[in-house]
Parts: sequence; structure tokens; C-alpha cells
Amino acid sequence: MSEIDKVFAGSIPENYDRHMVPLIFASYARDMSERVAALAPKSVLETAAGSGVVTRALAPMLSPDARYVVTDLNQPMLDYAKSRQGADSRIIWQKADAQALPFEDAAFDLVCCQFGVMFLPDRPSGYREARRVLRPGGSFLFNAWDRIEENVFASDVTDALATFFPNDPPRFMARTPHGYHDTALIRSDLAKAGFTDVTIETREAQSRAPSAQHVALAYCQGTPLRNEIEARGPDRLEAATDHAASVITIRHGSGEISAKIQAHIILARI
Repeated sequence: MSEIDKVFAGSIPENYDRHMVPLIFASYARDMSERVAALAPKSVLETAAGSGVVTRALAPMLSPDARYVVTDLNQPMLDYAKSRQGADSRIIWQKADAQALPFEDAAFDLVCCQFGVMFLPDRPSGYREARRVLRPGGSFLFNAWDRIEENVFASDVTDALATFFPNDPPRFMARTPHGYHDTALIRSDLAKAGFTDVTIETREAQSRAPSAQHVALAYCQGTPLRNEIEARGPDRLEAATDHAASVITIRHGSGEISAKIQAHIILARI
């Protein structure tokens, strides 16, 4: 994974939350929140919280006496997430690296992470840290996108940009968000971290958008794909976005559109 894949700064956090969250993240955030709430944890750690979509969904479901520590490696994303969250004395916001958590052993009942493990340079290390901070009987709940071919809009945008930049196509979506889809590898990485009780469920959903332009804006300007496009020329961003929108319009039509998305939900217990 390139270092540029981890940079969520500038206008990316706002565009991510405005466009990407309703497009592909909101339904999985609700699913994750319901799964967490069903386990009734009193102490929760969220890693790679991003713009706070899970935080906003989960906080109302936790008990009044719960402790909820929300972390992200990227301070601009964490700041944006905090700005979207109402006052809640149960929530502690803290910048933290999921591979080197600044918390004591056995400090939490549950660790959750929505679509963040793909960005970890050393996933077994991140999983070992999650296990270290869990109490006996604790749970590690996270999800990861399935391969890009099972996520239609991400594939469409990637294909469109390959025609716009034929000599140097941006591959962020395939390389990072959709680059960790092998469930056997996920199980192996968890086993290296000491997890033996692992359940993986593959869940299909629908991604809906008011227009092809909305999809193109979401991916091209609301993710680190923007960094990759601008590295090929700061003046190419709008043209690349419009090109992606035109390709999606041809494939899916004008007006409101929808397409398949698919992810793995992983529950590891100790």
C-alpha cells in the first residue's frame, strides 16, 4: 500500500462523509452497530473511525453507563467525526494507531473497526493489538470489502480512470479498499494474532445514488483516490471526475442509479 493511500486531508473528510458514507458505508454501519449492541458491551474501542458513521449509529444503542473510545490515525478525519457527533460524556476521542494502541491490556469488552483493516501495513500486528486490549471473552468485530468485481461502482470508476489515464491508471480502489478480500488470508492473519474463534459472513447490499455524478464525486473526490488523480496533474481532477460520471451514466443510465456492493463481516472472539 502506498503512503498516499492513507492521506485523508483537505476536503476529503467532508466529501467522504457527504458522498461516500450514504453511498456505501451507511448500511454497513447500521449492521455493525446492531451487531455490537447485541453483544451489550460496557467498554468499546473503535479503531479507524473515519468520519464517524459507525460512531453516530452506535452511540445511541450503547447503555448509559458505557465507555466508548473512538480513535483514528488521521487527525482531520477524527476532528470531522467529532464535529458531527452531539455532546456525549460517554465518548472519548483520541488519535491512535491501531497497530500500537495507547491502552492497557484487557481494557475493553469489544473492539470494532469498519473498513479500516485494509489500510494497516501489518494486519497481524493490528489484530494482536486488538486482542491485547480485549478482556477475556471479548470480541473483535470488523469488516472488509470483497473483491472489486463484486462492488460495481468502485469497479466502474476504476475502469473509467484507466481509460482517462491509460499510461498510468490510478489503482487505489483495487489496491487498498478492495485489496484484502481473501477470507483464507483474513483467517490466517487472525490466527497469527492468536484468535482461534473466528466467524466470517459475506453480506451483499445495494449502493444507491441520485446520479452518476454523485458516484463519481464520491470516489474521485471523497477518498484518497483524489490524491492519486491530482498526483497526475492538479488540473485533472474535475475532468477525471466528469469522465467517470459519463462512463457510469452509459453503464447505468441517468437519474437515480443502484448497484451491488459486497463485504465480509468478521467476528473474532477470545
